[in-house]
Amino acid sequence: MQMRALGRSGLEIPPIVFGGNVFGWTADRAMSFRLLDSCLDQGLVAIDTADVYSTWAPGHSGGESETIIGAWLKSRPAVRDRVLILTKCGMEMPGKGKGLSAAWIATAVEASLTRLGIERIDLYQAHKDDETVPLEETLGAFGRLVEAGKVRAIGASNYSAARLKAALDLSAAEGLPRFESLQPVYNLMDRGIEADLLPLCRAEEVGVITYSSLASGFLTGKYRGEGDLGKSVRGPRAVAKHLGPRGDRVLAALDAVAARAEASPAAVALAWQIARPGITAPIASATSPEQLAELAKAATIALTAGDMAELDAASE
Repeated sequence: MQMRALGRSGLEIPPIVFGGNVFGWTADRAMSFRLLDSCLDQGLVAIDTADVYSTWAPGHSGGESETIIGAWLKSRPAVRDRVLILTKCGMEMPGKGKGLSAAWIATAVEASLTRLGIERIDLYQAHKDDETVPLEETLGAFGRLVEAGKVRAIGASNYSAARLKAALDLSAAEGLPRFESLQPVYNLMDRGIEADLLPLCRAEEVGVITYSSLASGFLTGKYRGEGDLGKSVRGPRAVAKHLGPRGDRVLAALDAVAARAEASPAAVALAWQIARPGITAPIASATSPEQLAELAKAATIALTAGDMAELDAASE
């Protein structure tokens, strides 16, 4: 699997990052272990998670995904140096804390390290901006983690272009670690970052790891009308917003390109992102090794200029 540089961090990641939100939610412990083993087999050695996964599930309080990854790493001690662990803090951990204050970051990172059973997180990300805390405080806290060897590099998720630029400028001015990556929503149905965030990241050499890469499953092609919405574990609203003429055009284009590429629409949707200038890697999740193998094909699909133009036009 050909690796890609992540910003200026020195880290290299594959062109697809596996999304660990499924661990302990739609994939139980046994299946999660199978998926993680399959990730290694496929060369997908970057695993993205967060402390808050999966608070939305009944009976969960957060930390379930990290705990499963930690158990997997403990059961396979030889693999730690082969995988990159990407996690996040900042979303509310019910009854514990939230945000990007120095105190909460210091608390949250220790909890994540403990659940993961590791000494250092490869990429530690601010899960969302916290404008109640000065950027100096947040970046300073992250900087202390880097100096202590608990974090290799830092990233941001769900930041506006203005706030990301302010953070990058502050890091440069004060000699603080900078956000080496951005994790925004991006897919054929959600292309908003192309206006300002993506140009900023390209100009500043910030890596871009996109989430919701398959538009909550819409781009798999299994949701063609309202009658299909019951198939979504994420809830009908996440998919329903994409139904309509534009969604129909995108699915038709995906079907056509997928037929030529002898791949699934989902793999083509990911391949489109991989080929887009400025995108380092999309995040993709699966709930079975078979699904994972199909998605991994995206890294080997060579879309033609005509394929890209067809997908671009359909999704405008």
